[in-house]
Amino acid sequence: MAQRGIREYDAKKMLARCWGDYFPGLPAYQGRGVLVTADTPLAELARQEKWLAKEKLVVKPDQLFGKRGKHGLVLAGATLAEAAEWIESRMGREVKVGAASDRLTHFLVEPFRPHQEEYYVAIKSEREGDAVYFSTQGGVDIEAVWDGVAECHVPIMGNIDQIDIEQMLGGVPSPRREIVAAFIRGLYRFYAALDYAYLEINPFALTGHGGVVPLDTVARLDDTAFFESGRSWGDIDFPAPFGRTWTAEERFVKELDEKTGASLKLTVLNPAGRIWTMVAGGGASVIYTDTIVDLGGQSELANYGEYSGDPNAELTYQYARTILDLMTRQPDPQGRPKVLIIGGGIANFTDVAKTFSGIIRALTEFKEPLKKVNARIYVRRGGPNYQRGLEMMRQLGATLGVPVEVHGPETHMTRVVALGLGAEARGEARA
Repeated sequence: MAQRGIREYDAKKMLARCWGDYFPGLPAYQGRGVLVTADTPLAELARQEKWLAKEKLVVKPDQLFGKRGKHGLVLAGATLAEAAEWIESRMGREVKVGAASDRLTHFLVEPFRPHQEEYYVAIKSEREGDAVYFSTQGGVDIEAVWDGVAECHVPIMGNIDQIDIEQMLGGVPSPRREIVAAFIRGLYRFYAALDYAYLEINPFALTGHGGVVPLDTVARLDDTAFFESGRSWGDIDFPAPFGRTWTAEERFVKELDEKTGASLKLTVLNPAGRIWTMVAGGGASVIYTDTIVDLGGQSELANYGEYSGDPNAELTYQYARTILDLMTRQPDPQGRPKVLIIGGGIANFTDVAKTFSGIIRALTEFKEPLKKVNARIYVRRGGPNYQRGLEMMRQLGATLGVPVEVHGPETHMTRVVALGLGAEARGEARA
């Protein structure tokens, strides 16, 4: 499962669109809001959304970072003119949040709803099921009051109606307790049915007529569920995390990933790097990367990513050629060989020979560029059909024109990294 953050705008639109299905006893939530960019200014949107000129507004950036109020990035109770001026003065401005910095490019504008009581609710996917959190101290830095947050667990294949939600609501005044309980149950059904991996509303408020208004939302979807829930998600965007933008290659792999039940991930760390990896499995990718760093190769590490979930040969080919294209664009300035580690643990169900056929096709296509960067290739793999896959790699090594060193599961994963980095000769390989 890959958790992918979505904009608050999209999460609220999804909630409003599905409200009747999951919150049948609560008054409708309209989810009115607009997403403002430099290409679509607020004045233009106001001609379509008449409420913008009639109501007081709340404005905030919508770019996958939190604590916007603490950074002076929330405007509340504004007129349309004030909101437009506030956005214009900040559009394109670079801001720093924690260790990350980025330019402001997307702003959410929605109706201002004065309120008094604020509540916190969050649902998080865990190995054994889902955790549901609730607090009467919404609207604050929830980590600072975490000792007062109530928690319950819904096991895998469990039913939220069988969970005693009311035991978490001791601090809620009795006239509102039934409303809050209905909202939490409905929110969990919405979360589970649409394949969310994380959903936090901090805060949500109650209206005078017994309704619920989500005021601030953080949401992540399980993007491997696109085939199942994509229609319910609607025309949704998965923006880059705050502080970075997608390269063309990362975006291409992301698009491949969204079209399959397998997993294909790529992050380019250093396009001029000398050490490249093509690793099968999320856990293995962590081990290989950690070993490269442990052996002193962090400054030369070019990428991070993984392919897993039994992708077919065509997908693996597309993934491999993307990495090889990046790897062979420029030789090392010091003339040292480029290193490609094609690794993985011992697969449970991924057909090693099938995925290797796609990788071999890409390696063959990039035969001459690999020679020009003096490439060295190190292979280590195990799992279904691995003997045939390794033999295919050995046969490729006889014709490719660059060294290809092939190892099976008898060779430790970290030793292959040491061989690639030359650390084996220095006695630095880990057992």
